[in-house]
Amino acid sequence: MPFRALLDLLFPPLCHVCKAFIPGAGALLICAACRQKISFLNSPLCTLCGAPFATEAGVDHLCGACLIHGQIHTCRSATLLAGPIQELIHGFKYGNRVHLCQPLGLMTAAALASFAGDAAPDLIVPVPLHRKRLRQRGFNQSQLLGQVLEKQWRVPQAVGNLRRVRWTEPQTGLHAADRVSNVAGAFEAKHPLKLRGKRVLLVDDVLTTGSTMRACVEALREAGAAAIFAVTVARGVHR
Repeated sequence: MPFRALLDLLFPPLCHVCKAFIPGAGALLICAACRQKISFLNSPLCTLCGAPFATEAGVDHLCGACLIHGQIHTCRSATLLAGPIQELIHGFKYGNRVHLCQPLGLMTAAALASFAGDAAPDLIVPVPLHRKRLRQRGFNQSQLLGQVLEKQWRVPQAVGNLRRVRWTEPQTGLHAADRVSNVAGAFEAKHPLKLRGKRVLLVDDVLTTGSTMRACVEALREAGAAAIFAVTVARGVHR
């Protein structure tokens, strides 16, 4: 019996979502039926925040919010937070299924490869957790995703420089205005000189209102980063 067939017999490759057997499964381990349920974000999008527009045709342009308020960084998300993606991210963050960083990271790397290439970052920086939450969860999901992107995009990940310096309540369940005040001033750079003049790519799992990302961007700007971009696996619908 060929070695690959023996491995499939002993450890059958099952879809991470529906648990169906996948013959000849690759590294993604998500079956075709479940992949079809994933909503990848494509043009037309806002050229700054990456928000998708309701129309299916057209060119990328600024959304109303960015026209009015502007934005100090450019962000892209690979998918919508719905269906299989929502299930995978929930299991990853709250179900201790840390291995799911691999399919989530690989999908993000493939979907946003062009954006990352144009950004030409010097460093990948994961959105940090407060040390209390890190002890509770046991891992930083953004750092694990960053490890996958680091390998796929060949950009080094800098861990531990950007820090969350005060405790914040979970953003989930908070309204947009409360999210902003909750994370205001919550981040700082431990070694600003290592960020000065660098093109930085922030990584997080989900973007909803963007409040956490903007607070991180402010800290990176204060440290002297030359340009800041951001990517997330999914984009949620904020209230």
